[in-house]
Amino acid sequence: YHVVTFDFLGWGLSDKPNPFVYNVASQRADLEAVVQQLKLNKVVLVLHDLSGQSGIDWALDNEVQTSALVLLNTYYSPMPSLVAPGAIQFYATPSIFRDIAVWGATKSGGGFQGGVGSQLARFYSNAKIRDAFTPIITHNSVNIRPAFFSSTSVLWQELEARRAKVPRLQQFKKPVHIVFGADDPYLNSGVAAEFKRLFSASSLQLVPQAGHYVQLDNAEEVGRILLTKLNVL
Repeated sequence: YHVVTFDFLGWGLSDKPNPFVYNVASQRADLEAVVQQLKLNKVVLVLHDLSGQSGIDWALDNEVQTSALVLLNTYYSPMPSLVAPGAIQFYATPSIFRDIAVWGATKSGGGFQGGVGSQLARFYSNAKIRDAFTPIITHNSVNIRPAFFSSTSVLWQELEARRAKVPRLQQFKKPVHIVFGADDPYLNSGVAAEFKRLFSASSLQLVPQAGHYVQLDNAEEVGRILLTKLNVL
């Protein structure tokens, strides 16, 4: 396999134009740019959290070019057991308090960093991994504020917009490997089971003692599962 990793515009180490509309459409455009620039074929998309919607949308429209999907604690459409983390719920719900918080966070990143660190602590099951990665992600959180606020502001609309696409998931014929951390209280085992129901050609494995960041909490087990499922071993 030729492994390609990249940061969506506005996230990680990528450029962060502001103002800019950060949403599923813009993320899909980033993905398409990478696929086209590198002339990728037989693509296996490994999707986690926010990347799920843009990656699944791309696969539905490019099934011939897609070899398989890997879903790691992600989401797509409204699902009965889907729970938004507290910070996401707050910033995704229009209110005067949200507007004040966004304004304050744009003026000073300290409070926003603290909130990110507090929320991230609930995303891990492995204390050693949590202690290693939370400071890194928290430190970088100041730089992703425009992308975070823009993306969360349309979260409910993006979820609802994909309700109509659910039948297309059921018609998708390429393999879908669902590998979720069993301890994630948000993108939880119920969400994983719903994905299994929606994708007819899918497999589901819940990784014990792993939370939202399943690929960090138990990287060795996730790697073993994927190498097996993708016929590398």
